[in-house]
Amino acid sequence: MSAISAKDVKALRDRTGAGMLACRDALSEAGGDLDKAVELLRTRGEAQAAKRAGEEAREGVIQSYIHAGNRIGALVEIDCQTDFVARNEKFVEFARDVALHVAASTPLAISDEDVPAQEREREERIAIEQAAERPENVRERIVRGKLDKWLDEVVLLRQKHVNEDKHAGKTIEELRAALAAETRENIVIRRFSRFAVGG
Repeated sequence: MSAISAKDVKALRDRTGAGMLACRDALSEAGGDLDKAVELLRTRGEAQAAKRAGEEAREGVIQSYIHAGNRIGALVEIDCQTDFVARNEKFVEFARDVALHVAASTPLAISDEDVPAQEREREERIAIEQAAERPENVRERIVRGKLDKWLDEVVLLRQKHVNEDKHAGKTIEELRAALAAETRENIVIRRFSRFAVGG
């Protein structure tokens, strides 16, 4: 069997987020077969992945996006658990995509829980007034539906990414969850700021 190359070890690390020695050992055991090595690491790493799910994300990146014309921009902080994943190309690309999305879509909050109470109450009042003419037995469902639709529009994690060609209509949460599954780390969109000239 040929020696395991550093390139193969790196490729396996990129796919699994496992440590360098663990990747080298798995590749050796799998005879250099990358897919078999991934399977070996997944089998061995299940307990580790479960432990990590609750761990705090303290590494990460800050990414920016400035729209053509330099009139709109966004900064985002996306966190993960290890500096290795923070340097991963897919992780950095995800952070860039989120920054672009924030610049284009003007979200109000990251998650439902982050939506300011006064904003939610205002939308609920409007929905109640709009449903007042409807039969009493359907009013609550109408209000809940309108509030849900509004949250889909203003909550970052619920929004569909603006680049539908690239992301096939997936929400930011679906993209985040897929990256977390792939890296086997807790991925957190920590905060964002959007800037607009004169705004």
